[in-house]
Amino acid sequence: MRVLKTFLRPGWLLLGVFVVAFAAACFVVLAPWQLGKNTDTEHRNDLIRNAETTAAVPIDEFAPAGQVFNTDDEWREVTITGRFLDDQQVLIRLRSAGERPSVEVVTPFQAAGSDRVVFVNRGYVRPGDGNKVDVAPSPTGDVTITGRLRKTESTSPGKGPRVESGVQTAYTIDTRTLGPATGHPSEGFYLQLSPNQPASLGEIALPQLDSGPYLSYGLQWLAFGVMAPLGAVYFIYSEVKARRRDKKIAEENGVDDTPPPPSVSDRDRIRSRLRGAGIASGNDVQAKETAEIGGGGGAGTGDVKEKLAQRYGR
Repeated sequence: MRVLKTFLRPGWLLLGVFVVAFAAACFVVLAPWQLGKNTDTEHRNDLIRNAETTAAVPIDEFAPAGQVFNTDDEWREVTITGRFLDDQQVLIRLRSAGERPSVEVVTPFQAAGSDRVVFVNRGYVRPGDGNKVDVAPSPTGDVTITGRLRKTESTSPGKGPRVESGVQTAYTIDTRTLGPATGHPSEGFYLQLSPNQPASLGEIALPQLDSGPYLSYGLQWLAFGVMAPLGAVYFIYSEVKARRRDKKIAEENGVDDTPPPPSVSDRDRIRSRLRGAGIASGNDVQAKETAEIGGGGGAGTGDVKEKLAQRYGR
């Protein structure tokens, strides 16, 4: 029972709450988060590998007009014929290429013989002095281009397209916001122009096909979730073992390890509870004690007070 009371103290209770909360976070939140990122990366790598070994096909085979884009077709190369709408291009700022600041150029492309418009990422250019951007014009008239299908990016609140110095700019290639900004219907994808194409600018390289550290991070969080309860069990075992050892040493040396008697203040609290329970009033208790100590009136008042003081340490 005394051991149980030890572990009901605030310090041990807080330790238990922390261990349970930490282990639950590892198994429910942190490990699934990292393992999910590893799964997404592996899926992306598989799509890129398949796309690199497959020839380009007309865009309507994977992204027909008016249909929802299937993200499993991302990175596939497609061809489309039409013309660039340079007067409606958008500069995507705060990008990086080759570990250097860059600006990507997204230009609407109208398919020949239809009103369909898709957004084409022509590549990147380096900003000049004063953050000025010079973009080479795309060819006029109808051309056939090849590009990779990319799913649309997302936009944070308050970071949508805006006009700066008479130029349409944005921070992400989000066709859901670029469409209204340029006056064209939006689709759930855009084209990343392949190298050596008409109107191509700086080449945007494909992502490296590695899984990254996500799998190892996920396994580490799982290990932490197991180690935390085991550590708590070890601390509890050590505490119990130490108490049993101390008790054995005390018994071998004839030392009484029972708890010390209650202090004066503790006795006062006990007596107050007795009075509150109606067991005895304060006067009755004191009278009884006086009678016991005084021996039925044989002792003087001073002697009685002295003995009472000795009894209660006052």
